[in-house]
Amino acid sequence: MTGFFDSFNRPINYLRISVTDRCNLRCIYCLPQDGIHLLPHNQVLSYEEITSIAIAASELGINKIRLTGGEPLVRANLPELISMLVKIDAIDDISLTTNGILLKHYVDELKRTGLRRVNISLDSLKRDKFELIARRDMLNEVLKGIESARVAGLNPVKINVVVMRDVNDDEITDFANLTITEGWHVRFIEVMPFATDNPPEGHSTGGITGFHHQFMSVDEMKERIASLGKLKPCSPPTGNGPAKYFRLPQATGTIGFISPVSQHFCFNCNRLRLTAEGKLRLCLLSDEEIDLRQPLRNSNSSQKLKQILQEAVARKPKQHNLAQGSTAKKRFMAQVGG
Repeated sequence: MTGFFDSFNRPINYLRISVTDRCNLRCIYCLPQDGIHLLPHNQVLSYEEITSIAIAASELGINKIRLTGGEPLVRANLPELISMLVKIDAIDDISLTTNGILLKHYVDELKRTGLRRVNISLDSLKRDKFELIARRDMLNEVLKGIESARVAGLNPVKINVVVMRDVNDDEITDFANLTITEGWHVRFIEVMPFATDNPPEGHSTGGITGFHHQFMSVDEMKERIASLGKLKPCSPPTGNGPAKYFRLPQATGTIGFISPVSQHFCFNCNRLRLTAEGKLRLCLLSDEEIDLRQPLRNSNSSQKLKQILQEAVARKPKQHNLAQGSTAKKRFMAQVGG
């Protein structure tokens, strides 16, 4: 393995794999109220097919995998996939992004089969607010999932909070304070423009068209947290993501900020995304995709997959085009996995 680089000399070592487009929530920035037209079973990659792609990618330089959805835990037998991926020698880190609702039922098996850690999405600590955002009354299930992950040792458990002005921005300091009182690792994320036919709540438009009224920049989030004390830069707890990390005085946990809109981090992008039906996506905020499913099913050749992966990475864009008012329009966030 000599390394996997795009045309801008960025090392590509991280593959996000969406295992399903199904989800048991309907978060306002991710899915419409009535859900989406779901993929037929025969169009979704099997675990064996996912593993074949992961093997080919690992032989080029991918060494970190994150499983996403939709909600990955709604797909049956997910620990089986993890046990298959763990056997790939070059893969040294397998993680999961989940809404946490089903986590308590699977956490021990997930840990036993080789899952290293989890990120859990939680946008409100208040039951009514959670239901407003997620369109489901399931806050208690998420909190139980967080605790079960902690007890099982899937550490550090990172909590992802999408901040929306006049929706949940009043809870920024509540989440930040949990890094002191509970040792949580909280990451605040700017809302991103995605799929123009999504409901408008929770989306910034960015760039030349200005910002959606619910958009809040990372700088403003930091100003809110200043009331709790001075944020001191610190090393990330673990992981391979774009967050910049800080710590409050007396905190054992950390605060991360992800700023895809106000301060993009495209110059450090190290990732590819694989959708549930086998489309390789080169940028979260671009509709360009390369099909891997059909070549895989036609030939099942690792060499062919590696060739397609190399050609795809050569086409990876330098950065997103939010500043020009352009973003992805063909998929909802749940169909990409974030």
